[in-house]
Amino acid sequence: MPVYPFAPSPYGNATALDVSAATVVKSTAGVAVTVQVLTAGTTAGAVYDSTSTTGNSATNQVAAIPNVVGFVSVQMPCATGIVVAPGSGQVVAVSYT
Repeated sequence: MPVYPFAPSPYGNATALDVSAATVVKSTAGVAVTVQVLTAGTTAGAVYDSTSTTGNSATNQVAAIPNVVGFVSVQMPCATGIVVAPGSGQVVAVSYT
């Protein structure tokens, strides 16, 4: 019997699309799965284990978002929540669980 409907998807089971400013994509524990950089922008962004778009630093950063168009596999559990902070001019799409 398949367990897919009950097990986490390796691709994430939720998305945040067209993210161009710091955004709380999940306010509870979860897994940041992938980031797709759609528009490169001029600076790099980051993914944080947090529930706030302010006060984030290297101490709670789980991934960097490079300022080049492409795909970033994150696969990182976040104990608090998931915040995506694109760099200046970046537009990204995120999958998470």
